Amino acid sequence: MSKQAQVEFGWFIPTNGDGRYIGVPPEREPSQQYFVEVAQAAEEAGYEFVLIPAGGDCWDGWIVGSWIASSTTKLKPLIAMRPGLISPVLAARMASTLDRMSGGRALINVVTGHYPADLKATGDPLHGSHDERYERTKEFLDVVKGVWQQPTDEGAGFNFTGKHYEVEGGVSKPAPVQDPHPPLYFGGSSVAGKRVAAESADVYLMWTEPLDWIQGQITEMETYLAELKQQKGIERELRYGIRAQVVVRETEEEAWAAAWNILSKADPEQLKSKEKLHSKTDATNQKRQMDLFSQSKDQDFVIGPNLWSGLSAIRGGGAVTFVGTAEQISERFLEFIDAGVTSFILSGYPHLEEAKISGELLLPLVKQKLAARGITI
Repeated sequence: MSKQAQVEFGWFIPTNGDGRYIGVPPEREPSQQYFVEVAQAAEEAGYEFVLIPAGGDCWDGWIVGSWIASSTTKLKPLIAMRPGLISPVLAARMASTLDRMSGGRALINVVTGHYPADLKATGDPLHGSHDERYERTKEFLDVVKGVWQQPTDEGAGFNFTGKHYEVEGGVSKPAPVQDPHPPLYFGGSSVAGKRVAAESADVYLMWTEPLDWIQGQITEMETYLAELKQQKGIERELRYGIRAQVVVRETEEEAWAAAWNILSKADPEQLKSKEKLHSKTDATNQKRQMDLFSQSKDQDFVIGPNLWSGLSAIRGGGAVTFVGTAEQISERFLEFIDAGVTSFILSGYPHLEEAKISGELLLPLVKQKLAARGITI
C-alpha cells in the first residue's frame, strides 16, 4: 500500500484552557472532565487520534493521555517525548506501558525544542544550543528504539555509548503492542531537525504553510532520505503531516466571521507583544510562521485559498487556519494530499464545539472524496 493510500485526521486536547477567543484568559479552565469531553467528541466526530500539547503552561501529557485512553475506545493519544527532560529508557517504558494498557493506541510526538526560556525553565542544559539538541535527540531515539526492539526475555539488555547518553543493560518492560513500535511523529524545520527526522521518524510534521512551501519541505526531506540511502545504505520512507486550525461553516461568509471573532477580544498592544515574543524563538518552524504573518498583513493575513495566518500574532505553533465551507476546505485537503501530506492534526476554538462542527460538516465529505480515489482513512 502506498504512503498516500493511508490518510489520518487528528484533533487537539486544550490542556491549558479553552474558549471562543485567544489573547484573553480561557473561558473554560482545564479539567479532566473537559479533556474527556473533548476527546469523546473527537472520537465520535471521526477523528482517529488527539494531540496533547507539551508547553510549560499545559497539564502533563502522559497523565492526560492515559486518562483519555481509559475514557475512549478507539482514539489514540499523541503524547510528547522531550529529549533532555526525561531519560530515554524511562520514556520508552512509559510509552510501551501506555501502548500495552490502551491496546496498541499510543502515538509518540518527539519534541526537541521550544522557546529557549521554556527549555531553561524546565532545566534543559542545552536550552541555548539548537543544533546540539537535535544531536541529543538522535541519540535519545537510538536508545528508545533499541530498548523497544530488545527482547524482554533476554538478560543482556540494550547497550549504548554516545556523547549524551550511556546505557548498559537497558530494557523496556512491557514490550509495546505495536510492531515494531508506536509511531514516532517528529517536527523541526531546521536542517539539523530534518536530518534527524529522515533517520529516525515515522511521520514528519510541519506547521501548515502555503502549498508550495509544504511541497518544498517535502522535496527537501526526500533529498535527505536519498542522502541517507547513499551515504549509510539505510532505506527509509516517511509519511508527512501538517498541524492547522480549522473554521468550517455552511457559508464562506460565516466561516470568515467566525475566524476573525477568535481575535475579537485581544488587546491590540498584546497582539504586538506576542508578535515580538514569537520572533525571539530559535525554532525555524516558528520563524517561518511569523514570516507568513508579516508578509500577509496587507492581505488581511490571507496566505492562500482558504488559508489564513491571522492567529499567528497571538498563538504560537500551528496557528495557520483553514477557513471556508466544507466543500472548499475538503478541496484544499485534497491538494495537500496530492502534495504528499497524509496526516492532518486540526483544532479550533472552542475545541469541543469545533470538533462536533467539523465532524458533522467536513470529515464525512473528505472521507467521501478520498473513498472515490481509493484512499483509506
